[in-house]
Amino acid sequence: MADLSSFEITQRWPAKNSDIIQLYSLATPNGIKVSAMLEETGLAYEAHKVDFGADEQHSPEFESLNPNGKIPAILDPDGPGGKPLGLFESGAILQYLAEKSGKLLSADPVIRIKTLQWVNFQMGGVGPMFGQFGHFYMFAKDACDHPYPLERYKNETQRLLGVLDDHLEDKDWISGDDYSIADIASWPWVACLGGFYKAAEFLELDDYENVNRWLKTCADRPASKKAVSIPA
Repeated sequence: MADLSSFEITQRWPAKNSDIIQLYSLATPNGIKVSAMLEETGLAYEAHKVDFGADEQHSPEFESLNPNGKIPAILDPDGPGGKPLGLFESGAILQYLAEKSGKLLSADPVIRIKTLQWVNFQMGGVGPMFGQFGHFYMFAKDACDHPYPLERYKNETQRLLGVLDDHLEDKDWISGDDYSIADIASWPWVACLGGFYKAAEFLELDDYENVNRWLKTCADRPASKKAVSIPA
């Protein structure tokens, strides 16, 4: 068994099998991304629930692995050179797992960099803007009754959906012919709009036909169906 005792996070979330990847997460869009990736690749892992209700993401143990206090994070006992590696930021984790497994990120240099381009599109645009939209649409109504924030993030969410919809006009997947980490990065956030946020009508999601076609195909994958409930 690998010795992970030097990682403080294992004191709060002990590993049952320290020889496999340890996932510290919750089934939010960012968490689902990494769970889906692990399920798609077949890499062995153990999932630990980080309870937002108990503010566990800001505990000293969790922040010892991710000082930013955000899920998901992983601990790979078999990192580069056979040494344990702790990693946070879902986009970085997706790329790392793709390189570790040899799956879902093309070896072709052009396709590879274009895939990473769309991962960064999600990390820099889709995630932050959709998240801010959800905050003001669902949670800030009592704290902020000014229409500007919600209108701003609604418009930006619809703009980003339009970018994605135009891109998918003649493509099955974001990177072209193959499912990749670019799709995994974005579909949980798009699904959240009409799912957890219940904003399908408000955002006129039916207008984005290509996005809806793509989202259904992504969400219907066996790995995706499992990922939305990991950790339980």
